[in-house]
Amino acid sequence: MTNASLAQLRELTLMRLRTFFREPSAVFWTYGFPLLLTVALGVAFRERPPDPVEVAVVDDDAQAAPGAAAALARALAATPSEAHATTLPRAAAERALFAGKVSVVVVPPSASGDRPRTYLYDPQRPDARLAERIADDLLQAADGRRDAAPTRHETTRAPGARYVDFLLPGLIGFNLMSSGLWGVGYVLVELRYRRQMKRFVATPMRRGLFLLSFVLMRLVFLLIELPTLLLFGALAFGVPMRGSLPLLVGIATLGSLVFAGMGLLVASRARNLATVGGLINLATLPMTIASGVFFAASRFPEAVQPLIQALPLTALIDAMRANMLEGAGLADLARPLAILGAWGLVCFGAALRLFRWHG
Repeated sequence: MTNASLAQLRELTLMRLRTFFREPSAVFWTYGFPLLLTVALGVAFRERPPDPVEVAVVDDDAQAAPGAAAALARALAATPSEAHATTLPRAAAERALFAGKVSVVVVPPSASGDRPRTYLYDPQRPDARLAERIADDLLQAADGRRDAAPTRHETTRAPGARYVDFLLPGLIGFNLMSSGLWGVGYVLVELRYRRQMKRFVATPMRRGLFLLSFVLMRLVFLLIELPTLLLFGALAFGVPMRGSLPLLVGIATLGSLVFAGMGLLVASRARNLATVGGLINLATLPMTIASGVFFAASRFPEAVQPLIQALPLTALIDAMRANMLEGAGLADLARPLAILGAWGLVCFGAALRLFRWHG
């Protein structure tokens, strides 16, 4: 590349940077919003003792012995850190169960002994299955049951296993995706829609350098985004960094390039803002839901896992989580990095072939 070309590229990139920083809303959504989201979700899912399970005891069963419901409620309430019990009529208890206000309903045994103590719960709710086990253990212990073998319980804290540790790499990947598609794709179509791209094309500028300036702009933003989020996560929540920091920077750089390429591809033919906005949402929504930004992608059925694992955001987030939380090296990340590389080659190749300069 000649000195004249380098000068053109430098000025084009500086122009894009100046345009970006003159828009307060763009700066907020790129830098401020991820930090606020990290704070909000980090506080919401902060480390704290688990809430006691909510249990309703039926107190109007005609077959139960007098005072049986109150005795069960007292036995459950004897360990307030484990369970919170209320006595309710059968109909009210079932309504509370269906509304999610309690996790399990306990029906006292009949006075004659024909009907044992009964638990009502929805097995599709994981919290209900746990609540049934806790309630039964407490009541069995109150009845005099003893464990067959002695046990000891120890607790430990493992940074890296918390929700905020899981969340931060997902938010970084989500931000790289959003910035690449909206910051490149949407802006290019806006220039085309406002007839401003014709003015650039009419200058002695090389067309390839114009597109390359958008990619370089994304890399410059990455130098601000990544350290800001990593430093904030470490200082505010103690998010660990167990892997190689240079490798993490390389992974994020590759992801930024991939989504910049997707932005170019989305903008290659779109003529108006409504079209490009729809295309960007069509590209980002499935990945936001399925790629493991806020919850593990493994929650989806096995039948769709090959498709989910092939998505670029899934590969990016998996690679960053493995590096940050597990200390994975380059050899361990060969598969997700290969997926990202393939997406980058396809997107950039298709974008350069299909890109339309005029509206």
